[in-house]
Amino acid sequence: MDTYRKLVKKYNFLKALPFILPFTIVYLIFLIFPIFRGLWISLHRWTMVRKMDFVGLDNYLYMIKDPAFWESLGNTLLFVVLSTPAIVITGLVFALICNQKIKGQLFLKISFFLPYVLSVAVVSSIMVYLFQPHSGLLNSVLQNFGVDQTIYWLGQDALAWFVIVFATLWWTVGFNMILYLAALQDIPESFYEAAKVDGATKFQELWHITLPLLKPITWVITLLQIIFSFKIFAQVWLITGGGPGTATRPIVQYIYETSFKENSLGYGASMAFTFFIVLVAVSVFQIYFRRRKEG
Repeated sequence: MDTYRKLVKKYNFLKALPFILPFTIVYLIFLIFPIFRGLWISLHRWTMVRKMDFVGLDNYLYMIKDPAFWESLGNTLLFVVLSTPAIVITGLVFALICNQKIKGQLFLKISFFLPYVLSVAVVSSIMVYLFQPHSGLLNSVLQNFGVDQTIYWLGQDALAWFVIVFATLWWTVGFNMILYLAALQDIPESFYEAAKVDGATKFQELWHITLPLLKPITWVITLLQIIFSFKIFAQVWLITGGGPGTATRPIVQYIYETSFKENSLGYGASMAFTFFIVLVAVSVFQIYFRRRKEG
């Protein structure tokens, strides 16, 4: 009997192999191989033209002493801390609004999700138009309300971070809203009907029924949002260029500038591999923390 089961398993595996193999090959070539290739490059002094010398861990030792690396990593962590709660909570609020049986529900869903289909270049252009100091729409509106002082939104550290977080929230919150909305519609209506019979208020229904049942999807959204926020680059590059100075330059931008502008692929690869390890560690910690809390 055991021999028969083993033969069946082998037969099923052989049948599935033609369907699994194409994805496995693509996965190995475009994901696994670049990781190990990047690690190998990080151990060398490498330029855009050719490999120079094997330097071992020198790139990593230099990275530890590089203040620009720590500043850009700190900027990335700051963006994660600022953007993740804002985007997750706003997505939940939008989903709760769209889940209500009100007029214009379809219009609200389209309005909240529409920015997500735009490219980062379009979103960044809109933000630059809104927040330009002299010709920007927002400053023009403020001047019409009697504010004579010109606000340099992109020229001050705190305001520049506000613009970047606002742009990212406006652009990406629709994705989180759709995930929350799908989870809300999976909650049985009988739960709310029973709560109304017991005299529960709307807030009590939200606190004791909706939010607890949304915990699984909230974990997923939070994990995805943290990873997306860590990888921020394009909107910063197009809106502030990492400025004022280097106050908003994230780690991905610094890796790009080091690798392709300063022609130091080895050092850029060492930072990229370190950043990869940080993302893996954050993901593993969050999954472990969730499982431990659920257990």
